[in-house]
Amino acid sequence: MQALQSMIPERTDFNGWANWATWNVALWLQNDETLYKVARQYDRYDALIPRLESQFGQMTPDGARWMDPMIDTDALDEMLADL
Repeated sequence: MQALQSMIPERTDFNGWANWATWNVALWLQNDETLYKVARQYDRYDALIPRLESQFGQMTPDGARWMDPMIDTDALDEMLADL
């Protein structure tokens, strides 16, 4: 099984996002009406995190943690500016 896993390349494309966690958070913030309405009130992702955690729990419905250290917060800040 390990040999098979090493033959499968690690995924490095997430629709232009840096990684899966960033992509998943962006996906939920842009496509879930309730999350979208909350996100529009913020211009910095770091400021939005406490609200997301208090209102929706510590992660997206797919299991990405709002505070995952791998999240590209600069990219999410740009996304928030465009909402």
